[in-house]
Amino acid sequence: MAAMNSAWRFGDRYIIKKLTSKSRLAFTFRHARPLSPYYGAMPSGVYRWSGRYANTREFGRIGATRNLSTMSNFERLPFKKKSFMERPIHVSLERSLKSPFALRSQLKNAKRVVIKLGSAVITREDECGLALGRLASIVEQVAELQNEGRECLMVTSGAVAFGKQKLAHEQTLSMSMRETLHQRDRHSNSTKPFFVIEPRAAAAVGQSGLMSLYDAMFSQYGVKIAQVLVTKPDFYNEETRRHLASTVSELISLNIVPIINTNDAVSPPPLADEDLAGVISIKDNDSLAARLAAEVQADLLILMSDVDGIYTCPPSEEGARLINTYSPNYAVNIQYGKKSRVGLGGMDSKVRSACWALEKGISVVICNGMAENAVRNIIAGRKLGTFFTDCKNGGVSIESAAEHARDGGRQLQNLTGSQRSDIIQNLAELLLERQPQILKANLEDLKILNEMSTVKSGGVVPLLGRLTLTPAKLKSLSDGLKQIADSSADIVGRVMRRTLLAKGLELTQVTVPIGVLLVIFESRPDVLPQVAALAIASANGLLLKGGKEATHSNQILMDVVHQALDTAGVPQAVSLVSTREEISDLLTMDQYIDLVIPRGSGELVRSIQQQSRNIPVLGHSEGICHVYVDNEADPVKAMKIVRDAKCDYPSACNAMETLLIHEDLLGNTGGSGSSTGTFFADVKIYAGPSLSKHLTFGPPPAKSLRTEYGSLECTIEVVKSLDEAVDHIHRYGSSHTDSIVTENREKAEQFLHKVDSACVFHNASTRFADGYRFGLGAEVGISTARIHARGPVGVEGLLTSKWVLRGSGDAASDFGLNSGKSFLHQSLSIDAKNPVSTE
Repeated sequence: MAAMNSAWRFGDRYIIKKLTSKSRLAFTFRHARPLSPYYGAMPSGVYRWSGRYANTREFGRIGATRNLSTMSNFERLPFKKKSFMERPIHVSLERSLKSPFALRSQLKNAKRVVIKLGSAVITREDECGLALGRLASIVEQVAELQNEGRECLMVTSGAVAFGKQKLAHEQTLSMSMRETLHQRDRHSNSTKPFFVIEPRAAAAVGQSGLMSLYDAMFSQYGVKIAQVLVTKPDFYNEETRRHLASTVSELISLNIVPIINTNDAVSPPPLADEDLAGVISIKDNDSLAARLAAEVQADLLILMSDVDGIYTCPPSEEGARLINTYSPNYAVNIQYGKKSRVGLGGMDSKVRSACWALEKGISVVICNGMAENAVRNIIAGRKLGTFFTDCKNGGVSIESAAEHARDGGRQLQNLTGSQRSDIIQNLAELLLERQPQILKANLEDLKILNEMSTVKSGGVVPLLGRLTLTPAKLKSLSDGLKQIADSSADIVGRVMRRTLLAKGLELTQVTVPIGVLLVIFESRPDVLPQVAALAIASANGLLLKGGKEATHSNQILMDVVHQALDTAGVPQAVSLVSTREEISDLLTMDQYIDLVIPRGSGELVRSIQQQSRNIPVLGHSEGICHVYVDNEADPVKAMKIVRDAKCDYPSACNAMETLLIHEDLLGNTGGSGSSTGTFFADVKIYAGPSLSKHLTFGPPPAKSLRTEYGSLECTIEVVKSLDEAVDHIHRYGSSHTDSIVTENREKAEQFLHKVDSACVFHNASTRFADGYRFGLGAEVGISTARIHARGPVGVEGLLTSKWVLRGSGDAASDFGLNSGKSFLHQSLSIDAKNPVSTE
């Protein structure tokens, strides 16, 4: 697009526009008298302005354009000093097509932020004075945002409270004198006690003090402020509204924080809502902040109150649930309580104001202003307060998905075992029936991966291996799912123990689902149907969080899972969490999620283990597997096992990463290290410290003996004995899978007994540590934990138990001393079909 210049008149200034070849607009204004009442025209179209899209139209004579505040919000650009003063200007465009941020994580990109401080946030409990500590913390956060280049505006209450404090102090000191000197005033206003302070008078007294306080606080951070007092008519009068927009824009361009407040000294009492022609009524500071945010085209509006956000009913009532993400099109029924002890607005006012601002393309968060670092955390994308989004970008919140997963899990539990098996059988068949669509979606992910710059720099081979789906993989997946279906029909509700406590009193322990599982996996889309099948078999609700590199593959596989679940009427039992929620936020949802299972890199697993404080984590952070070749090993077996353990699937967590060799096997190398090369032809070798001492020339030294390569790389180390090999495994291993190759059965048994890992093998590849190969059908992961499940975790690892007691009117007191009854504690066969008779 060719560059062009044009101008519009703004008061007594020109607005000069330059349209660059990249369709980014930069507006500046210069102080100058207009030379002509006619100005250039901008062609109609859609242009990208400061990361947003906006329609433009031709403008002719400036008089034909009534509302100059409908011009757009342009970004600041550096400028050079010229003979005339020139600086950026920011004006609003309500007709903008700008959309609000879809995700909390995008809030860090907000440049212009309006922060509304409610009366309950900055006012003391006695309502006579300000909560200075809380206010100082908020000022510090706003100042930091301003100093890092954002544009902040504040809408604040507090003038009435500040004025009440000053007037109450004055009255206390001079009560007796005033009673003497102002008898007439007292009699003329006898209906109101002398000590009652009229709010408008308090506002008039408190305004100057409030602004002095703000000025003193902001000056500590080198930030200048300006007070802008407004009243409701200022937004309905075209001229004052235009002047207000001009003033605020000018202040922002000068790096000054405008502090806006209603002029409570002259404002009339609040009236009923007058939402005319889509213009929100200025009834309180919530609606004022929303209207201001629209006027200045803010990116984010933060409404601070004394509650944590929007609840389904008043927070004090039983069953109240915080709504973390609110979409007007997916709105739940909300019961509003009373408004706060101070201020004009209640939560219903905040919700109306937030929804109105959202319609104007402004992201909104309603939060508790008393929360520590509330502003910082919101900008950082943390889950704080209620985040408003629209249905196009929002949809059902993660809380709703988790609730659906729990309800769906209970519905699965109510099905018979054969019905759950049928769902899994259908899923296995659908994987083959819809193979073309699945492979096509997977090809899209592979294409995107290959185009990424990070891929070109190396390290893509392991990732491609995990991401790629093939007909052979899908066939193996289908077979594994059928195995789960065949073996798990009676897994839920299985009797584990039966005890006859006393005559007519039987205790039974039975298997039950854990509840709701959150499985986080990275670049392996084949994990999704495996884990879904295990969750269905164990009647657990399931939330899946996949890696973005497998977005298309995960989505088509999730469609297949839902298609299978639809046959039993439980489609919500399994949900795929897309990009809405950060993992750190999901890990705080202990009221919904019962177990987290991460499947991915050691870095991912360690991060989840550190962040999940209240939800148990099942998994392993590293897969540093060893194969120890003893001096009594069969060379042919050794080479076959070692090659398979390293080369069959190098990126798998059960692949060998360190090869331990008895030093007697190096006797024929002649110091050249040639024997190590016979094990691997295509694997890059790193030598451990002991191996390096035995070789004159050999592989480069290993940087660490505790390395998970995940590729065709391997460390080789020399040990003197079986005990030294065991010690090495305990010191540098990850308790995942370790194997010994030897023909000496006694040594093998010692190794199997001494090595403290989830899986220990004799004369077998470490690659056998897999749920499918173990006959479990599939696995949700391999656990190195010592509580609950260990090793490959199949269906049984996703179950817990409950105790069922069947009695006949028994009381614990019946079994006291000399009470006539005694315990039998008789073990019963668990194969009995019917419970013991209670007669």
